[in-house]
Amino acid sequence: MTEVEQEILQTLLELERSAAAMPSANPKPNLLPLFTRLDDLAKVLPASADPQLRHYLQRRSYQKARVFLQGGVVPND
Repeated sequence: MTEVEQEILQTLLELERSAAAMPSANPKPNLLPLFTRLDDLAKVLPASADPQLRHYLQRRSYQKARVFLQGGVVPND
């Protein structure tokens, strides 16, 4: 996994944690910086990055991108 992919994975995990905390959080976390960071990281993915990962990030299928980066099986839908 490249450094950029590791950063994407860490940001995706942080996004999931923040989103999970939303119902009880006061004040609510601002997720916009995380979305912006993911967009910025997606732009600097190396040319050798897997096209499937690019697709997930482009479509903002963040859960699928996380599963993919963790080596899991991404469900087809």
